[in-house]
Amino acid sequence: MSNPSAAALKGGLQTADAARPLHGVQGLAYGALGLPLAFVALPLTVHLPEHYARELGVPLATVGALLLAVRATDAISDPWLGRWADQLLRQAQPLRLSLVLLLAAALLAFSLWGLFSPPAALLAASAQGDATGLLAWAAGLLLVAYLAYSFLTVLHQAWGTGLGASEPAQARVVAWREGAALVGVVVASVLPSVWGVSALGPVVAVLLLLALAGLWWAPRPQTVPLLKQARALWAPWRDGRFRRLLGIYLVNGVASAIPATLLLFYLRDRLQAPEAQAMSLALYFCAAALSLPVWVKLVSRMGLAQGWLLGMGLAIVAFIGASVLGPGDVAWFGAICVASGLALGADITAAPALLARLKGDATTEAEDAGLRFGWWNLVTKLNLALAAGLALPLLQWWGYQPGVVSAQGATALALMYGLLPCLLKACAAGLLYLLWIRKE
Repeated sequence: MSNPSAAALKGGLQTADAARPLHGVQGLAYGALGLPLAFVALPLTVHLPEHYARELGVPLATVGALLLAVRATDAISDPWLGRWADQLLRQAQPLRLSLVLLLAAALLAFSLWGLFSPPAALLAASAQGDATGLLAWAAGLLLVAYLAYSFLTVLHQAWGTGLGASEPAQARVVAWREGAALVGVVVASVLPSVWGVSALGPVVAVLLLLALAGLWWAPRPQTVPLLKQARALWAPWRDGRFRRLLGIYLVNGVASAIPATLLLFYLRDRLQAPEAQAMSLALYFCAAALSLPVWVKLVSRMGLAQGWLLGMGLAIVAFIGASVLGPGDVAWFGAICVASGLALGADITAAPALLARLKGDATTEAEDAGLRFGWWNLVTKLNLALAAGLALPLLQWWGYQPGVVSAQGATALALMYGLLPCLLKACAAGLLYLLWIRKE
């Protein structure tokens, strides 16, 4: 560990030695913020569409259009948030950084609570056929939630970029962050069935406070001196490797986001087993969490890109199986959840580590960390937006209605949940091999 600066000592922040991998308390202190952030992401991706369509009676196509519009609008802000995160990390002002983090955390917790607990007047008007107020409420809080979530996520990722100087070291940094995130989604997958969705906001508020307290004592990445002029927002796009990596990530991300968006519909109306929701999510994310040490070792030996390619192949095999299951096949679906969770471990270990390892010249590489992850999160949101904006209206167009069991609806769910992600994963694997592995 190198000697911390006076300002860092004063604020309780330590400067990291990027040549030494994170371990023990250091890794936990840095990675802990991933838990509440993932806790928030799961309800917004999985529970919100089903809750508004089934419980509040909003048509599927309307839910899909709302999510597409809000996510696309919010995504535009991510590069600016990335540049702001760079500035906050470079400035030796721990108190200012902490206040900004606390404000973002408060906004995130409030908006999550409000999304699942709309005012009674809006619910009454929606029940009478006028859902305008409810949709406006949801759109406004979704924008606040996504902005706060994006800022915290980008800053957390940029922070980790300066903590690993080699591919194996960076993979370990990502593993600490994503391991905590997987614990978060496991908790979020079980909590709604125990305490209900109304408990999500208060719980995430407590988790965010605990995680920010840990981050205060986490190693702080080494940075270069502040440039006189801020880097242009599009600066990362001048790197051909960055463009190729984001193209691969976009296709692969849509393939992963479609089944995440449709999971609850698939369980209820294809397998006719809504009680399997918590079990399925827990198996999926526990398998991913337990696989992280294995993937860290694999990518250390075979390379990040090769490990990611192996994970894509495993995901394809898993989702082919999901397309042929029928009512009552819960045990088989559990096996598929485990297999696809193992594949997820490769996605969350290799892909962010590849991005973090993209280096510019010695003067600018640290300047671009937040920007790169800002654009990365823009593409992440585009993945989720495309999945919701395309999959939900297509399901409605093919004749599927939530809560209505029919042969046509079951077939549409099988195609959208199983086969379409397989085709997209295969395209992503081909792009990874042709545009990255062969070129590198």
